Amino acid sequence: MQTKLKVTLLAHTPDADKVVAAAAKLCYSAADVDTLMDGLTADKVETMCQKLADLGHESPIEHASYTFAVEGVSRALLAQLTRHRIVSYSVQSQRYVDKVGFDYIMPPIIAANPETAEMFEKCMAMLDTYYSYFTSAGIPAEDARFVLPNACDTRIIFTMNARSLHNFFRLRCCNRAQWEIRAMADEMLRLCREVSPVLFKSAGPSCAVTGKCSEGAMCCGEPRTDVK
Repeated sequence: MQTKLKVTLLAHTPDADKVVAAAAKLCYSAADVDTLMDGLTADKVETMCQKLADLGHESPIEHASYTFAVEGVSRALLAQLTRHRIVSYSVQSQRYVDKVGFDYIMPPIIAANPETAEMFEKCMAMLDTYYSYFTSAGIPAEDARFVLPNACDTRIIFTMNARSLHNFFRLRCCNRAQWEIRAMADEMLRLCREVSPVLFKSAGPSCAVTGKCSEGAMCCGEPRTDVK
């Protein structure tokens, strides 16, 4: 059965904008640790965070972290996601979770055509039949899973700090990012802006943040305006 993307922000650093501003204040003033949080009004927090952005001083934003739970994504997405560094991952195991009757993700371009959609669904059903046969024949799930497709659904919990997230959004909110991980990144960015509006004010693809594409010769020529 086809499944849909769901992204949940499970946890995040409380008052993350203010925590980062305090770290910036430590770097650029003589304030001691007992008074770091004093006087950090909303305006001053925004000013300090903007100063970090203007200077390209990214290490203070590592003090803010965000934990996401994601379901309705494919193992193909997982392969892309795990290329990102400084991230903690927990992934639904195909060794211990029975995937008979597995859910799957169908690419929109395939779903848009009744003929290709039907062929895709038949392929998923066939692979499920093979997987079921192997498991019922006593083949361990860790070996039977070799016939499961990249389309097979999975569930992931992962934690990233704000600096890693800025890098993630720059790459994965880009038009050239693969459609599935881009959809996940867009939703993650929306959730981050809800809880930490100052920290993620300037997050997103390069074209939306700086007005300049970072893809060089691979530029799509269609800057995004819907993620500002």
